[in-house]
Amino acid sequence: MTQPLFKKIVIFGVGLIGGSFALALRKAHAVDSVVGFGRSAATLQQAQQLGIIDRIGQDVAAEVGDADLVLLATPVGQMAELMARIAPHLGTHTLITDGGSTKSDVVREAYAQLGSKVAQFVPAHPIAGDEQSGPAAARAGLYLGKKVVLTPLPENTPQAVARVQAAWQACGANIHQLTHGEHDQVFAAVSHLPHLLSFALAHDLAQRDNRELLLSFAASGFRDFTRIAASSPEMWRDICLANREALLKELQIYIAELNQMSTALAAGDAAQLEQTFRTARELRAGWTEK
Repeated sequence: MTQPLFKKIVIFGVGLIGGSFALALRKAHAVDSVVGFGRSAATLQQAQQLGIIDRIGQDVAAEVGDADLVLLATPVGQMAELMARIAPHLGTHTLITDGGSTKSDVVREAYAQLGSKVAQFVPAHPIAGDEQSGPAAARAGLYLGKKVVLTPLPENTPQAVARVQAAWQACGANIHQLTHGEHDQVFAAVSHLPHLLSFALAHDLAQRDNRELLLSFAASGFRDFTRIAASSPEMWRDICLANREALLKELQIYIAELNQMSTALAAGDAAQLEQTFRTARELRAGWTEK
């Protein structure tokens, strides 16, 4: 009988990202045992009832010491504290990866908190989010055909990178590599900014006295634009603050774009508006999510 890729995996955060990782590895028969840690006893119990984890972790030192892989699947703002907790207890063969949507801040904390064991950490970002959260949102097929970006450190051995890559590939993901700086610049433009704008529009309407009237006439345009505003406020708070430098640059570019459109609208410049819309339409029509 073929041995599983991993005997034991420890997951911090058993919601959508961490729970789906566990379910996918189970479906692929790539793991024997999954141990879960989290801030909420109720969430951990739910994850166990749903078959995401085999047991709820009680002792971090005991669990990470003989683990093959540790996944940090919490909001990025919690990862520094987790790294500090697990660092003294990591086994020599234990690897760490994460599911954070920003990488420069996570890498910076890895150097600070893991110290001489930083080579055991291979950063990752699965591009497979959802506006739903919690263990009930987890599903084995979340990563199937989706991108996972690895941002390896200079200290990582090829073997460590290959092993973490194999874990995500066992989940059905397609693997890509970027530097952590490249990663944060790219995702500020195509992920973090769209979320910020979606939250901003929903927040704007939420503060209006006639919001019920406005929402009663909202249809597909509003629904599609604000879908991602249903995402976790805590998670997106951490993402925006962690990547604020790159995000601020993208926001200024977007503000300049809005100012140009405002000028054209005020001037009744039909040609400029149509050209802007046409260029946007051509980009959107030619884009496919691969």
